[in-house]
Amino acid sequence: MPNIQLLNNVDHKNLRVITDRSAEYGDNQWFAPTFAHEFRNLQSHYPIVFTKNPETGQFQAVALLGFEVDENLYLTDEGWDAMYIPLSIVRQPFLIGFQQNNEEGVTSVEPVISVNMDSPRISETQGEPVFLEHGGNSEYLEQINSLLKIVHEGHERNQDFVDMLLGMDLLESFVLDVELNDGSEHRMSGFYTINETSLRGLTGDDLVILNNNGYLEAVYMAIASLANISTLVEKKNRKMGL
Repeated sequence: MPNIQLLNNVDHKNLRVITDRSAEYGDNQWFAPTFAHEFRNLQSHYPIVFTKNPETGQFQAVALLGFEVDENLYLTDEGWDAMYIPLSIVRQPFLIGFQQNNEEGVTSVEPVISVNMDSPRISETQGEPVFLEHGGNSEYLEQINSLLKIVHEGHERNQDFVDMLLGMDLLESFVLDVELNDGSEHRMSGFYTINETSLRGLTGDDLVILNNNGYLEAVYMAIASLANISTLVEKKNRKMGL
């Protein structure tokens, strides 16, 4: 189990976070979880697809970064080769935790910032300071706080987004066959994408519902993003020297 701690300026007063992009800091992920309202920023750089948890059956939107486990084709010796990095990557090693409060007999659960102290990004000598010398939040922590709120709100709406897609038959499984310059072939399965046939058959009322919930744009962004599969193939060929 990772060592997750509630962030505070006493226990973590000297905490720094290394923000360089590298496999040694955990960036060698082949996809990054995302949410509908991030699609606009992602779609010009990454293919956006959906995964299905085999145990729970829940769907999750992801930005595809490679063709196999532990492969991130956007990582180079100079860092991350894209203008935009998925927020689920940028937020590391921080995450949203929950703290139970009891005021005047009323119990509530509030989101709080937690930190994974096992992350290779954790340091006391390198990287961005989390707290100021006298205990206040650093500019970096303020940025992380804002980012985590966006991520939390996005994932809070994820099930509603997915339920709407499933209810309108807008998700379909697909198999991706990739041929590299050396003739080798790679098959990717287990992912889902937007069913364009179902999309074209939606009623006007369905389109209005999607649009009013802010999801119609996300649907078209996901479709457009698949053009970036060719970018991934190009990066794979370059990595292999082909």
